[in-house]
Amino acid sequence: MRTAFLALLRRDIYLSVRQEGGSGVALGFLLVVVSLLPFGVGPDLGLLRQLAPGLLWTALLLATLLTLDRLFISDYEDGLLELFMTASLPLELAVVAKAFSHWLTTTLPLAFAAPLFGIVLNLESIAVLPLIATMLIGGLTLSFVGTIGAALTLTLRRGGLLTAILILPFYIPVLIFGILSIDAALVGPLSFGVPFMILVSMALCAMSLTPFAAAAALRSALE
Repeated sequence: MRTAFLALLRRDIYLSVRQEGGSGVALGFLLVVVSLLPFGVGPDLGLLRQLAPGLLWTALLLATLLTLDRLFISDYEDGLLELFMTASLPLELAVVAKAFSHWLTTTLPLAFAAPLFGIVLNLESIAVLPLIATMLIGGLTLSFVGTIGAALTLTLRRGGLLTAILILPFYIPVLIFGILSIDAALVGPLSFGVPFMILVSMALCAMSLTPFAAAAALRSALE
């Protein structure tokens, strides 16, 4: 079972990097947003510094939404999802592999690229590590919760927009506590702990519960 899980994870990472370009789309989206914002709000460095954490987190959320519709659709079109139903690897673990591959190819590059883009926004140096940490942990929640929306809209035409509408309300708390964690880190290291722990608890809950919901949605779509 472990071998099958790792093989599926490697396959999804390979397909995302070589064919679907999920990380490239996400990084390109972040670059466009960060490049345009100074023209929109003006050259006020103080204002840009204040907006930087919220903007970078919002860009992460939207970039995640852009890439969710490809989580299951290619396997559905190829008939591989039906094979997953009868494979030795439980469908729930297949969903976990899909979510981790999405996190590795989308959130991970964005989390480490965000501080570089933050230079354009005059991001404070003390906020760099909290930004990376919150994006990595919060990105797990975004990827795992996103599997539910992708599974529910699997058989619908142009389901990408509907996926965003369905799961966006669940993304808002992650966005709020991600930004609160960074703001708290600017106040002091001790203040960072509480909102960050809430973010961690969200990730743990998402990793524990969403694979079962997404697998149930996939079984319903394949019946």
